[in-house]
Amino acid sequence: MAIIPQMSLFTWKEIEILGDLDRLRLVLDYMPDEAFMQSLEKKRGKGRNDYPVRAMWNSILAGIVFQHESIEKLRRELSRNGQLREMCGFEGQVPTSYAYTRFLKSLIRDEEMMDKMFETLVEQLLERLPDFGKRLAIDSKAISSFSKHPNKHENGGWPPGSGCKS
Repeated sequence: MAIIPQMSLFTWKEIEILGDLDRLRLVLDYMPDEAFMQSLEKKRGKGRNDYPVRAMWNSILAGIVFQHESIEKLRRELSRNGQLREMCGFEGQVPTSYAYTRFLKSLIRDEEMMDKMFETLVEQLLERLPDFGKRLAIDSKAISSFSKHPNKHENGGWPPGSGCKS
């Protein structure tokens, strides 16, 4: 049987050896979010600034990088990890749950700006990989079907261990 080697689009070896804070630093350094932050700061105006917009945004990104399943888990991490608070831009206390609720609502209202950030990242990727996305292949095992047999996976059809949830 012939074995066809799988080519890897990205190699994670350099990323895997980094610590969590170093991985977060990469995300914060390369996220094209300046226009988005300026927009959110302008909308906040001269209102209360107990928790700066950029610090809140950076902490949301940290929650994603650190794979926190909830805002409360992120808040616990922020309360115990002074380096993380500093990297995010907080001086002192951790934002309240209510502060995160309000901030997430403001993010939802500005969904178009977040879409623009994603489009910018895709454009940057296309500059480096001009053929990116021209051909696509997927493993069909993860696709739900209309078969008569029940889905074996309890987590929305994602393969076990993939870390993906529906």
